[in-house]
Amino acid sequence: MKILLNIIGSIAVVLAILGVFLPLLPTTPFLLLASACFVRGSERMHRWLLNNRVFGEYLRNIEGRRGMPLRGKVITLLVLWISLGYSMYTVNPTFLKLLLGAIGIGVTTFLLRMKTLERTVQE
Repeated sequence: MKILLNIIGSIAVVLAILGVFLPLLPTTPFLLLASACFVRGSERMHRWLLNNRVFGEYLRNIEGRRGMPLRGKVITLLVLWISLGYSMYTVNPTFLKLLLGAIGIGVTTFLLRMKTLERTVQE
């Protein structure tokens, strides 16, 4: 099971990295998935992810329940609803549209209830 979690976590990291460069691929959900997989699969991989110079601070803030930057919330929600809207437009069965809408509402609620990190002014 740990091997499977590490494989899924590694794929999620690759998708998160791609999400930095591809506007319709969200980075945050893949980072959270990778972190969740590594917590259960490999302490070493989880520590590597949390200490990563690009993603580490962002993940530590979320996992430590300190919050998420406003910019990150806005971008995540925009990408989420654009991709969900497109998906809901293209699928035919109504139950799939409702399912996608419910997922979107759940993720939106989760993000909006999360603390928003204040910008620090550096002099």
